[in-house]
Amino acid sequence: MATPVMFQVAICRQKDYQLFKRLFESGGAMTRPAEYTRQSIIKAAVTLFAEKGFERSSVRDIVTKARVNQAAINYHFKGKDGLYFEILKIAFERMTDNAELDAEKSKPLSREEALRSFVRHQLRPLLFQDETSRYIRMFAWESAHPSKVFRKFIATNSKSYLAAAVDVVRRFLPPNTQQRAALCAAICLMGQCSVFVRNRDLFAQDPFGMKIDEPFVDGLADLITRLAIGGLPHAADA
Repeated sequence: MATPVMFQVAICRQKDYQLFKRLFESGGAMTRPAEYTRQSIIKAAVTLFAEKGFERSSVRDIVTKARVNQAAINYHFKGKDGLYFEILKIAFERMTDNAELDAEKSKPLSREEALRSFVRHQLRPLLFQDETSRYIRMFAWESAHPSKVFRKFIATNSKSYLAAAVDVVRRFLPPNTQQRAALCAAICLMGQCSVFVRNRDLFAQDPFGMKIDEPFVDGLADLITRLAIGGLPHAADA
């Protein structure tokens, strides 16, 4: 026997179907309700992917947070993988644009100041929960356990904000340093930041008991910067 809840679910699904049908008949033009649904899904998914990583964020979690039907994810993104691929594309575009702006701002700075500024930016998610911080934390998860979607994205997208890290470390390397050595040095630098970003909640608990506040993050940025300054001049020796 059908229950009231079952009738409500059926009505929601019928509404979704009618919405998708109207979109199809109108030639695929995105209506305001459809665009709102799409953006709600992206916003909810970015938050969850930043908190848990791709693998541990389920479709159920996403639709619950976005308050949509699972059919909406399938319609707009063809499933969880398609949704994540779209978010990676948005994130890389935003982060690359930001990196280019930061690079311009760093030109007048000394190489030590530019390095410290880059490190401090990478540690941003420890204090802030804005869009940029969520993207950085997503990449921190991928640095530890690259998902198949991320691997596919990297294989088809050469433009990356990693170039900003390479530019920073190259200021400490001899002019004739090979690109591979510079790239490895940049990855190591970012890795020293991402381990704290990825494990923020863990380090705040016992036995670490770190108080994650602005003085802590500033001190951590100084420490990572000093370690990098000591090690980068030798990166070309490897």
